[in-house]
Amino acid sequence: MFSLHQKTAVITGAASGIGKAIAETFASAGATVHAIDLNVAAGPLSHPCNVTDQAAVNATIASILGHSGKIDILVNAAGIAHVGRLDTTSEEDFDKVFAVNVKGVYNMMRAVIKGMTEHHSGVILNIASIASTVGIPDRFAYSMSKGAVLTMTLSVAKDYIGQGVRCNCVSPARVHTPFVDGFIAKNYPGREAEMFDKLSKTQPIGRMAQPSEIGALALYLCSDEAGFITGCDYPIDGGFIRLNN
Repeated sequence: MFSLHQKTAVITGAASGIGKAIAETFASAGATVHAIDLNVAAGPLSHPCNVTDQAAVNATIASILGHSGKIDILVNAAGIAHVGRLDTTSEEDFDKVFAVNVKGVYNMMRAVIKGMTEHHSGVILNIASIASTVGIPDRFAYSMSKGAVLTMTLSVAKDYIGQGVRCNCVSPARVHTPFVDGFIAKNYPGREAEMFDKLSKTQPIGRMAQPSEIGALALYLCSDEAGFITGCDYPIDGGFIRLNN
């Protein structure tokens, strides 16, 4: 089950964290994976690209289509975080988060949708967040952006359901990625172990997710076995949304 044999997948943010885990999971399931990231070396299946730049995205997708003929799966995992409330979020901060987390997803989906509808087949999976649906302290701009990812997902699912395209999103709670380690080291020097434990325990299950766990859910949602699923958001949150009191 869950084979992606003979499928071509495009994954953004594929150089690290969740995106890298999804790329590795999909490759192990037989997919031809094209990795898009600012921080990948150029190669036949790796494409340095700034997802905020629509012309660059269009050129990258055209190159992939020239190589593979079609794109079966798009996973939008590229994203950035921001810590701050409304009054501490500058216009520059807001615009930067919006450009990557919202416009980047829009650019990628817009670049692939024509080919998917022409083939009457395609799957889009967006990485949203628990911040899409619940209030998270000090995450104003980030929550805004992930709420937009959720609603863009629903809109695309609705508009293209008759043209063979499925679109879903997943909403992780905290995931143990290099970003988390870097954030803790930068903001809590000398208290890394303490803060890691504290952040881990904000999930009722008592730990952060592993990137590979997000990859496993992504694999299911992008496989043929999930062919009846579209327009859905899947929390993968260790009980954060429903079990926190």
